[in-house]
Amino acid sequence: MRGDVNVGLTSMRRTLSASFLGLIRVFGRNPASRASFAQNFCRKSSSEHTNMDLSDMRKKYKIDEECFEESQLVSLDPIKQFGDWFDQATKCSGVGEANAMCIATATKDGRPSARMVLLKGYSNEGFRFFTNYESRKGSELESNPFACLVFYWEPLNRQIRIEGTVERIPFESSRDYFHSRPKSSQIGAVVSRQSTPVPDRDYLRQKNAELEEKYKDTDVPMPDYWGGYIVKPSMIEFWQGQTNRLHDRIVFTRPEDGACEPGEFQHTAEGGWVYQRLSP
Repeated sequence: MRGDVNVGLTSMRRTLSASFLGLIRVFGRNPASRASFAQNFCRKSSSEHTNMDLSDMRKKYKIDEECFEESQLVSLDPIKQFGDWFDQATKCSGVGEANAMCIATATKDGRPSARMVLLKGYSNEGFRFFTNYESRKGSELESNPFACLVFYWEPLNRQIRIEGTVERIPFESSRDYFHSRPKSSQIGAVVSRQSTPVPDRDYLRQKNAELEEKYKDTDVPMPDYWGGYIVKPSMIEFWQGQTNRLHDRIVFTRPEDGACEPGEFQHTAEGGWVYQRLSP
């Protein structure tokens, strides 16, 4: 039996060696042919993975006994409820940046775009972040002053969605925050005309070095194209994942002007809000 195996292995080695030598004869003396072969091989490998089936990617969330019930709300004020979940996220070692959020904006004709930014404060008035007013999101907010924020804290299986109108915060507040940042971040904000094309990274490095020299002994003036926004919420949804996909969704909304009584399945909350559970 062992002898048959050895014979089979020897035959396989000879076949592979012959194939390898054949490739060398075809491509070994022709660099262009070698490059063409490599490109075709890589292209074939890539094309084999362009239609990936991810249906088996599935993660367990919480079990039904750990569901998020209305009785577990720490407050019927959604801002305070946000604060409770946010504090838990900041204390969770598995959450890298609890204040990282996706902000989605849209053009006047409804073309959406989204990106990650950092929350820099919140209050009963709303949620604050800072950016370049001339960036894509800044331009979209000027023509369509509505946005959606999404926080996702994967280790906690929790997500918060916030929708509302957006306004610039006062100049003085933006200036105070700008000068509280590290000087390198202040210079970076001046260097970057966000979302505008640049020739290469060396261009940014050079501009950064020039401004570091210029402002090494003086304060960095806040550029007029940089500042803060506040998202004033009209909807705040608290989502918690469940393994059986019957996810928990408790949503707070501000009733439309003139609406006095809660609608079907709605409950009165604090501060003029109402809340209800949504089907997952």
